[in-house]
Amino acid sequence: MPLPRKEYALAGRQGQAPALRWQYVERTNMRKFLNEFKTFAIKGNMLDMAVGVIIGGAFTAIITSIVTNIATPLIGILIGVDFKEWVIELPRLYGNAEPGTLGIGVFINSILNFIVVALVVFLFVKALNRFRKRQEESPPPPPEPTAEERLLTEIRDLLKEERGEMKEES
Repeated sequence: MPLPRKEYALAGRQGQAPALRWQYVERTNMRKFLNEFKTFAIKGNMLDMAVGVIIGGAFTAIITSIVTNIATPLIGILIGVDFKEWVIELPRLYGNAEPGTLGIGVFINSILNFIVVALVVFLFVKALNRFRKRQEESPPPPPEPTAEERLLTEIRDLLKEERGEMKEES
């Protein structure tokens, strides 16, 4: 029994190993994946994500500078420890000339950096959610009446006026 045309073209000869037919299935899945990715990228989501990553990188550099150059020295003054020089010496093993060190101060800087970034992101998301909630809570303005509604309102008002005049005459 000959293979279907597309699979036969990939398989090369009739009756070749079924693993080559599986490659065709993978290629069609890859085409489907690439088409989905192309649709995603064209929508602009990719551009928004790229801008977010770039701004996030710049923001991280600013926060790192604040933590390293301002916050950590202030905390060091309060505690009486210079974090940059706060290390733990490890014993010399196997005849090494210099002992190994664990940079605890650098690690504390990284923890402070993370806490500041997490706090700022939390506050930003909280403010954004509050803004969205206010937009959802405020009702949209009532729609303008259509021409028919305005005409019916005028007719109603005229009828009320006529009835009022009829009651006054009686």
